[in-house]
Amino acid sequence: MANLRSEKWKNALELFCSMQRVSAKANAGTIVKMLQACGKLRAFNEGKQIHGYALRFGLVSNTLVCNSIISMYSRNSRFELARAVFDSMEDCSRNLSSWNSIISSYAVDGCLSDSLDNVIKEMEYSGIKSDIITWNSVLLGYVRQGLFEKVLTSFRSLHSAGFKPDSCSVTSALQAVTELGLFKIGTEIHGYMMRTNLNYDVYVCTSLVDMYVKNHCLDKAHEVFRHAKNKNIYAWNSLISGYAFEGLFGDAEKLLNQMEEEGLKPDLVTWNGLILGYSMRGRVEEALTVINRIKSSGITPNVVSWTSLISGCSQNEKYIDALQIFSQMQEENVKPNATTICNLLCACAGPSLLKKGEEIHCLSMKLGFVDDIYVATSLIDMYCKAGKLKVAYNVFINVQKKTRPCWNCMMMGYAIHGHGEEVIILYDEMRERCIKPDAITFTALLSGCKNSGLVDEGWKYFDSMQEDYNIVPTIEHYCCMVDLLGKAGFLDEASDFIETMPIKPDASIWGALLASCRIHKNIKLAEIAARKLFKLEPNNSANYVLMMNLYSSLNRWDDVERLKRSMTELAIKSPPVWSWTQVNQSIHVFSTDGKPHPEEGKIYFELYGLISEIRKLGYVADLNCVCKNIDDNEKEKILMSHTEKLAMVYGMMKMKGGSPIRVVKNTRICCDCHTVAKYISSARNCEILLRDGGRFHHFKNGKCSCNDRW
Repeated sequence: MANLRSEKWKNALELFCSMQRVSAKANAGTIVKMLQACGKLRAFNEGKQIHGYALRFGLVSNTLVCNSIISMYSRNSRFELARAVFDSMEDCSRNLSSWNSIISSYAVDGCLSDSLDNVIKEMEYSGIKSDIITWNSVLLGYVRQGLFEKVLTSFRSLHSAGFKPDSCSVTSALQAVTELGLFKIGTEIHGYMMRTNLNYDVYVCTSLVDMYVKNHCLDKAHEVFRHAKNKNIYAWNSLISGYAFEGLFGDAEKLLNQMEEEGLKPDLVTWNGLILGYSMRGRVEEALTVINRIKSSGITPNVVSWTSLISGCSQNEKYIDALQIFSQMQEENVKPNATTICNLLCACAGPSLLKKGEEIHCLSMKLGFVDDIYVATSLIDMYCKAGKLKVAYNVFINVQKKTRPCWNCMMMGYAIHGHGEEVIILYDEMRERCIKPDAITFTALLSGCKNSGLVDEGWKYFDSMQEDYNIVPTIEHYCCMVDLLGKAGFLDEASDFIETMPIKPDASIWGALLASCRIHKNIKLAEIAARKLFKLEPNNSANYVLMMNLYSSLNRWDDVERLKRSMTELAIKSPPVWSWTQVNQSIHVFSTDGKPHPEEGKIYFELYGLISEIRKLGYVADLNCVCKNIDDNEKEKILMSHTEKLAMVYGMMKMKGGSPIRVVKNTRICCDCHTVAKYISSARNCEILLRDGGRFHHFKNGKCSCNDRW
């Protein structure tokens, strides 16, 4: 029994086996201890044998033995067997420990809420009153199921029933408030702990640190951490990752050193917190350095390490870096998980890398991730942004249990392609499936309406947000409405709408109005919008360029020169404009600020021939797109050098088999290039998919999917 008292469980099991070999009979107390040993060691087979021994010698009539068998099976994740033993007990032999054991089993199993609730009702019906262990098991069960509201409700009920919460109760409650973002309740629980002198064990400390970290209260988190007597590695990791996530890398590194000085070796979670922090801040080199530090410490970076790095690159729009890091990950023979795939698809969606996205899709099929709802949603997003709407929709219809983000993603895909009617059809279908729309749903709806000129429908859905769903419109929704009204020619109505907005208009609102004024050549409202923008975004060259375009179209060259002087005085420079197209596995970039393409001569030869050809079909160069007071012939030469024209022509030269020409541009396509693309699609009977800074343009048979609204 000495081994049992000192918790040398493995030795105790070996001694019990020796007892059996010499036919020594064990009593109920020994059996209870042996079952505890099997639970601790997760020794299911040995535990099952001891259960058999108890049956053979009639020890199962002992309530303590039965309770121990239930607990042993629970610890070994054999919950059906635990329930079977519980059901085999006589009602009169079940005591509070019996009920606590089976409730704990349900809690650990993460059973459905109804199952756990039913067991609690059974207990109450049997006349057994709960204790703090019962309540803690219930709280743990709800935490495991993600039913955090129920955790808090039960925590309040526990207190109302006259029980004093202990460290287990508080740990569950703190996890719930952290997940629900109910920071105020979390601080109230902390205050209660301080008032009642509740013992700060290692789990409470970790939960408090985690709560304060996730609510960006690092000073409070550090204060709790500093005063804690017992700190486990989880508390260290939570605080280190908190500092790293906030970009306080000096503090994170200092804490890491302190951790090592106190004899605690950083684990992979510690290092991964640093990697995520660096990569989220776009500091890829430092994150890669941490990868090397992990290797130097004798630990192998895992899928979380690499995925954190890929995720940070994707979110900071360092898409090529993300894909290159994935290549390194593969060289290290680290198998990607579903989260890795989602981040890689995001890296492909950002710059519309269709071919790479298709490769990742194939990889996800090979790894069996296509049924994962997050992967499926990421695939829909990638194909929409790469111009493959039909493929995106095929992925969408094959998703068995569509979530709201999945519906939103497909709706937004149709919206950016200017298919407003399809967005509305999906919205109606979504509601028929009893899926409640959210703010993002209405952003997709209004985007679809604005890109398709559906003014009446736009008003209808904008009003429906608050009236039917109590969703308060955000700046994105107001911006969609200004864009919708303005592009449809209702500029005065758009201006009145801005004046009556309950929130202060930002640059996106005035930018939408200015873009609409350019289309309809409303100089009065344009100047009002421009003045607002010059104050809100003093260094944004795009606003100056829009105004110069409008002034030049009206031959107001003095105003054009005035804006140019302002830009010079304020040291405002226009960023490089670029367009690219992909041929096979190579991306060909055409930039205003880069090396000329190796085949530039051939491209211009083909372009001049095309322009001559489409002139016969009625094409006339739009010289208003050149903001310079120069000779018309010189203006035409400048138009010829626009990057999207060069990319379209090169794609046409290289594409075979009638494949669509795919072009991506970092700014809005100019009116002249838009007209040229329509004529080319008609003259050469080809399709051109162009993604500019705002939306998709699908040119086919001399028409564009935007219906000249962009």
